[in-house]
Amino acid sequence: MLIKSISWAVAAAVVLASAQPAAAAPAKTAAIITPAEKAREARQSMLDTFTERKALYDSISAVTGIPWHHLAAVDQYERTLSIAHPKTRPLRDGLIAIHFTEYQWVGFLNPNPEDTNLASIRLFNGIGRDGDGDGRADRRSDADVLYSMAEFLLQHGTSAADFDIAVWAYYQNDRSVKRIRQFAKIYAAFGTLDLHRHSFILPLGSDYSYRSTWGAARSYGGYRIHEGTDLFAHHGVPVRSAAYGIVEVMGWNRYGGWRVGIRDLNNVYHYYAHLSGFNKKFKEGDIVKPGDVIGWVGSSGYGKPGTQGKFPPHLHYGLYRDNGLTEWSFDPYPHLRKWEREERKRRAKK
Repeated sequence: MLIKSISWAVAAAVVLASAQPAAAAPAKTAAIITPAEKAREARQSMLDTFTERKALYDSISAVTGIPWHHLAAVDQYERTLSIAHPKTRPLRDGLIAIHFTEYQWVGFLNPNPEDTNLASIRLFNGIGRDGDGDGRADRRSDADVLYSMAEFLLQHGTSAADFDIAVWAYYQNDRSVKRIRQFAKIYAAFGTLDLHRHSFILPLGSDYSYRSTWGAARSYGGYRIHEGTDLFAHHGVPVRSAAYGIVEVMGWNRYGGWRVGIRDLNNVYHYYAHLSGFNKKFKEGDIVKPGDVIGWVGSSGYGKPGTQGKFPPHLHYGLYRDNGLTEWSFDPYPHLRKWEREERKRRAKK
């Protein structure tokens, strides 16, 4: 064990991080709140949450030596698992989404599933630790939960390679290691948690059309459903990243032709297919942000590498959610409409 007794240092850091009192909210009038005001309030609430969460990451990082973006990546990965499995692991109520079961926390042979006593939890090899200095290991405490995960990770060392080993030891899954490494790279690149804005995937000023086509039948390559939305546009129209993410795949496949795959922080894979070409500025493993041009509309696919013109030029766009073990597609159409509206509103404000 590299660090055995630093809970009080964690507590001090947490206290310092939250020492500044929040500004008093202005008194609300009886006036009706407009949709725009509601949107601003929701945005500010989200930013406040990100600020508090980042302060906690920084506090635990300061006393454990684990980079904040590694802690953020584990926490965000856990959040995506809860979103994918809402019945079996509901999203934890609090700043931190790391999910420990009662018996993970207190120890599998512990007769008291609500145990918060540090000595008995250690006796039964529970993972629970005291992160806020109150002398208890409370699964309802954000600081305790995050510090407990940090201490588990520290058992395997402090280097980047050690971190990967620790993540594998916890999840027993190479897929989890890859995802958390990707998330950490994204957080490190931008230095913030505020990375959930989206852009529409084609320039708003271009000539395009689309409708809901997810689930329609397809016959090329055997019977299958259409796992995406087709956006028809002229050959060469720029194709843009919808989200902050990492380029996971860039190349050819039989169905999609020249295609790009981007993984975002919600563990959603964005699939862009039938491109005429790629933006050579990017390669696999690079970080992108909303609006970055990643390629251009084309008609590639349905054949060997380089096959073009089997259908009118268009962009096939798909979304796939990762549940930790596998992926499944879901309908992009409502999201495309939402991102299109949001971008139009942003442009109108300029």
